[in-house]
Amino acid sequence: MDSAKQLTGYSKQQGMESLKTVFITGGAGYVGSVLVPKLLKKSYHVRVLDLFLYGEHVFDDVKGHPGLEFIQGDIRDRALLERIIPGSDAVIHLACISNDPSFELNPQLGKSINYDAFFALLEISKAAKARRFIYASSSSVYGIKEVENVTEDLELEPLTDYSRYKALCEDVLRRERSDELTWVIIRPATVCGYSPRLRLDLTVNLLTNLAVNTGKITVFGGEQKRPNIHIEDMTDLYLLLLELPSDKIAGQTFNAGYENQRVMEIAASVRNIVGKEKVEIVTTPTNDNRSYHISSAKIQREIGFVTQRTIEDAIEDLLAAFKAGKIPDSMTNIRYYNIKTMQVKQLK
Repeated sequence: MDSAKQLTGYSKQQGMESLKTVFITGGAGYVGSVLVPKLLKKSYHVRVLDLFLYGEHVFDDVKGHPGLEFIQGDIRDRALLERIIPGSDAVIHLACISNDPSFELNPQLGKSINYDAFFALLEISKAAKARRFIYASSSSVYGIKEVENVTEDLELEPLTDYSRYKALCEDVLRRERSDELTWVIIRPATVCGYSPRLRLDLTVNLLTNLAVNTGKITVFGGEQKRPNIHIEDMTDLYLLLLELPSDKIAGQTFNAGYENQRVMEIAASVRNIVGKEKVEIVTTPTNDNRSYHISSAKIQREIGFVTQRTIEDAIEDLLAAFKAGKIPDSMTNIRYYNIKTMQVKQLK
């Protein structure tokens, strides 16, 4: 933890009050491992706090970078946060027990990480004079809506503890009043595409893995709409949120979804890209008929953010990674699957 103190001292010694230091919780995760190299390329100094449950290999391409600081630790450790957050200009909060099945493995663990730890993180960020706080919520906070477009002004009706605690953290932020700390909430759709810390338990990634390695995709239902966003667009959005003037984003909540496709449409895209003659699609009934269409009109209107990639691009990227040998043992290695890793690691 001494390195955090040295870093703060470096900024003052060099008279670099404008040094852009970004503190990222969960920075070695699926999204973080794509975001961190982009931040380094933009000359940010990046502090990553993560348990590194899925390994440190995710930063092999940027290891040794002078602007990168690894801190292996638990977001629930208040004393740790008090040592390492000071000197950070911005906080991007990505860390959480992600998705419903992982949360339900140990609901108390999920609550302690996804909700209880949020209070200290925000309090310490504010006390440390961080100027920007970006919170990654989830589009799942809406629950099931019958309207054609789910917009940010609709009532939140979370169906699970995972989404409920995401919504409750939003409430905590909305009660925050500070002229110094600018906060913004992002409600992402399901992220898709290749990452060094790849997840193969997400719809687009899962179907692509099955198509490439088994030649068979099983679709449960198929008519349900699922909103998606390419991981490169998702990480570009976080960069934009760091760069925009405070008055453009202060106290705002934005959906980030764009592509809303039926599961069967996603499966068809996977088959077309991997090879029609190689892939069979099998449908089976399901009790999960959740279907929703996230509107991202507000984020385009108010800050000009428009995605540049498609679901098809994500499938192409994954296929290229498979062909390049970047995703070994994808059907058996637990590191690609959150719930399997948590079952083995038995995090408490």
